[in-house]
Amino acid sequence: MSKPTTIKEVLMELDLIIESCITKNSRLGLFAYLYRRTTAEILKEVERGGFENNKQLEQMDVAFANLYINAYKDYNSGKKVSASWLFSFENAGEELTILQHIMLGVNAHINLDLGIATAATMYGKELTLIENDFNKVNDILFTITNEMQDRLSRVSPLLFLLDLLGKNTDEKVIDFSMRKAREQSWNSANLLWALDETQKPEAIAKIELLVVALAKFIKDPKSKLIAYVLKGIRSFEEKNVGLVISKLQKD
Repeated sequence: MSKPTTIKEVLMELDLIIESCITKNSRLGLFAYLYRRTTAEILKEVERGGFENNKQLEQMDVAFANLYINAYKDYNSGKKVSASWLFSFENAGEELTILQHIMLGVNAHINLDLGIATAATMYGKELTLIENDFNKVNDILFTITNEMQDRLSRVSPLLFLLDLLGKNTDEKVIDFSMRKAREQSWNSANLLWALDETQKPEAIAKIELLVVALAKFIKDPKSKLIAYVLKGIRSFEEKNVGLVISKLQKD
């Protein structure tokens, strides 16, 4: 299939990635599932004309998605990918919780890719023209974050233990990765949009240093207590990727 040019085509590509991950029992399919879920919801909003500029929003969403799809394909073809995606992909075989695997993908895609895609889409235009629609997507993600809490409990029965470490710690973790990170990515988009093409590579490299540092924190939390709890959560989780995704998909 050629590079997607519509959100519907993006969903088709994500379905292929999910199917491939299920066949390989690859945990990379966990983020792919979450990403497909959010993308499908954004498509619904586009189809109902819910954004100020639906065509522009779709262009940005497709450009954004292609950064992930290309990275996934390039990695599997042995080609070079960004350090952020490389960290996520290489750790797919590590004994981490389902939540951590999802967060590694979220971190790379939102904290790095979203700013790049937004700035590129709005090149030569006023960036503020997409700000309201950008924020509306944040609202959609917030709704899905709450939904995912319920879905994850089906395959990670001890995930609630993170609540014992603080007020809704697990939600804070996901919410940071899905919503707060998008707020930061808007700052990155503003920075990249204002730079000329010769300055962007250095700026992206600096952003990526922070993204990789966060990825390392997601994989290995500094707190011994959190690390211990995550290990306990992991021991009771469903290990078969196909079963995990099947249970997450059920209404």
